[in-house]
Amino acid sequence: MARGKLRIHLGAAPGVGKTYAMLSEAHRRVERGTDCVVAFVEPHGRPRTEALLHGLERIPSAELEHRGAVFPEMDLDAVLARRPQVALVDELAHTNVPGSRHAKRWQDVEELLAAGIDVLSTVNIQHLESLGDVVESITGVRQRETVPDEVVRRADQVELVDMTPEALRRRMAHGNIYQPDKVDAALSNYFRPGNLTALRELALLWVADRVDAHLQRYRSEHDVSAIWGSRERIVVGLTGGPEGRTLIRRAARLAEKGAGGEVLAVYISRSDGLTAASPKELAEQRTLVEDLGGSFHHVVGDDIPAALLAFARGANATQIVLGSSRRRAWQYVFGPGVGATVARDSGPDLDVHIVTHGQVAKGRGLPVARDARLGRSRRAAGWMVGVAGPAAVALLLSAVDLGLANDMLLFLALTVAAALLGGLWPALASAAVGSLLLNYFYTPPLHRWTIADPKNIVAIAIFVAVGVSVASVVDLAARRTHQAARLRAESEILSFLAGNVLRGETGLEDLLERVRETFGMDSAALLERAGDVEPWTCAGRAGRGRPVERPEDADVEVPVGDHMALALTGRVPPAEDRRVLAAFAAQAAVVLDRRRLREQADQALALAEGNRIRTALLAAVSHDLRTPLAGIKAAVSSLRSEDVEWSPEDRSELLEGIEDGADRLDHLVGNLLDMSRLHTGTVTPLIREIDLDEVVPMALGGVPEADVALDVPESLPMVAADPGLLERAMANVIENAVKYSPPGLPVLVAASALADRVEVRVVDRGPGVPDEAKDRIFEPFQRHGDAPRGAGVGLGLAVARGFAEAMGGTLNAEDTPGGGLTMALTLRAAGTRPESVPAAEPERQPS
Repeated sequence: MARGKLRIHLGAAPGVGKTYAMLSEAHRRVERGTDCVVAFVEPHGRPRTEALLHGLERIPSAELEHRGAVFPEMDLDAVLARRPQVALVDELAHTNVPGSRHAKRWQDVEELLAAGIDVLSTVNIQHLESLGDVVESITGVRQRETVPDEVVRRADQVELVDMTPEALRRRMAHGNIYQPDKVDAALSNYFRPGNLTALRELALLWVADRVDAHLQRYRSEHDVSAIWGSRERIVVGLTGGPEGRTLIRRAARLAEKGAGGEVLAVYISRSDGLTAASPKELAEQRTLVEDLGGSFHHVVGDDIPAALLAFARGANATQIVLGSSRRRAWQYVFGPGVGATVARDSGPDLDVHIVTHGQVAKGRGLPVARDARLGRSRRAAGWMVGVAGPAAVALLLSAVDLGLANDMLLFLALTVAAALLGGLWPALASAAVGSLLLNYFYTPPLHRWTIADPKNIVAIAIFVAVGVSVASVVDLAARRTHQAARLRAESEILSFLAGNVLRGETGLEDLLERVRETFGMDSAALLERAGDVEPWTCAGRAGRGRPVERPEDADVEVPVGDHMALALTGRVPPAEDRRVLAAFAAQAAVVLDRRRLREQADQALALAEGNRIRTALLAAVSHDLRTPLAGIKAAVSSLRSEDVEWSPEDRSELLEGIEDGADRLDHLVGNLLDMSRLHTGTVTPLIREIDLDEVVPMALGGVPEADVALDVPESLPMVAADPGLLERAMANVIENAVKYSPPGLPVLVAASALADRVEVRVVDRGPGVPDEAKDRIFEPFQRHGDAPRGAGVGLGLAVARGFAEAMGGTLNAEDTPGGGLTMALTLRAAGTRPESVPAAEPERQPS
């Protein structure tokens, strides 16, 4: 069965019109004859949205009960039984009521897609999992309902529903989004212009990145080499010299002038190694470009201009920034230089900026070498000198008689020159041609190939030997220089790689991308299998080349042990690259092992924490729970005894002891169950607007009235909280304060408003807690110092903090001025919490 297609309407904030756009699309499809049904849509009481629901088939919602309340949810089985072509599912990031088949609504959508049903859905940018920290830093609100980025990225279509902050605030002010009593709070908190502008920018950038990824995939699949200037990408060519920082900053300023500009710094290692590259300088430049929001790339290439242009075209860059040459004037006789060559070959679609700096014309710091491997142009010059040079000298000497010794020295000089330029074979050719010409034109008998004087034979032999020796030395030096340069480039790459891996800065996909980029491959994948007959699986992949399922299907296979291999597609690299590839493959295996060890460590930590909790629980059951049980049993046994005639006062005292013991048991068991819920993550608060003066008095039921003084003004703003959780948290904190407060000094419970928060402070005059123990008292089964008799198992404060954080609040311990401890419980004022006003669905979230 073909998988269904997912179309997501993405918005920057609630109220931009995502649901409206989704319903409009459904009406268009129905008009075209498509079978569309509304699986679940939340209109939030908006008349225009509700009007669009008319004319669309709606599948009744499932009614699920949780904690005495009934909540509507999408009836997944009914949708699957109906099997429409298209299903409309609103609020993709929604958390389902406990008891549903899946915990999250996006998992319901995945099941619909697997059944071949197309889905239209909606989501806000703040609900993307990777942006949680960013959204919290912007709005001060931590999003608890999130959807994995990969779910949205896999969507077949993502349509951005955009609206300016001013227009959205006007809609809010006109009552088109929230009820009138919530408008003022929303406009002054979550819907501030700055918040909306920042969220809008996040949405636009996220969609732009997704479009860019699709563009890169299209260019790769269709082998498009021409540059499409869809956005400004600026490549900075670095040499490792001190001018690199100037170039990076200049490129960053250029990128700021265009929307969505991107800086890519690239360092190309020449095979001769004579680039004056300082590893320390390169590390500083890498840090600088990453601090400015760019990326650093390290590429090996013999032809630096060609490698730079290939990188720029592969990245679809629009501009290249290079520094003015550091070469001195006389060095230009060796060629025009990298900058001039890149500018000449860049073509009409790639702009080249030559930036001046303080190191212009001050020398490169190392001698210039044309090509340590005696490249094509140098060898051609060697052959020219070695073959044509002797003929030219012979023509010159035909007019001048210098004697045989001088003639031989001239021919020997040509042989040495040919050796220096072209290496061994041009020198041998020069020696052979020179010796023949010496024999024919200048050695008696002249114009004959014979030699009359044996001394001349020795001279010609020495001539040939000297030429061959010089050529051999030059060729050997060239090979050794090339090997040294190659090893230097390899060592730089491997040291950089090893440093990143050891510091844990490189993930598996990042490492594979560096392999692909460094060696110019289309894709790189790490394959593994459990045994010799087991199928291969892909542990990680980078690049956009054809997928490889087996190592033998790849262009390059680098084994790592018996059951792992690095598979690359694209070109076939030379044999000398295999050594570095083997090192990369070994490092990839190390990164994979580290990732799995980290996952196992996390699991072991969770198991250890669970064991610690279970051990403490057994200790609590064996001691703290047995004490009230023993008291209850003793009192009951005494009352049932027929040997003693109890007076009414004694009987009342025994019954009071039974009641106190039962209350203690109820309190301890309740805390144990609450801590179990917190550790298993099953606490889902029912957030709604409540008054503190309604909840706080209810939390005082377990303490004597004279032990607590209340100061909760009626003018306080309402808070966004779960009444049940808030009552339990406050009760635990107040009971803990009463236990440690001296007799005659009541605990003060005071509330006040601070900006967009409401703070409740529980102040006691007890012994207090030192600073180093203030966080430890919130851990489960922890009691500070000599706890009073009957202080419980040490769960009260842990449960209270867990409930506070579940509601988006905080609970911290502070010193009371003059002695004692103050517990500060901070909650968000109504209208600022994402699950209430911003998400417009407070009544649908279960506790």
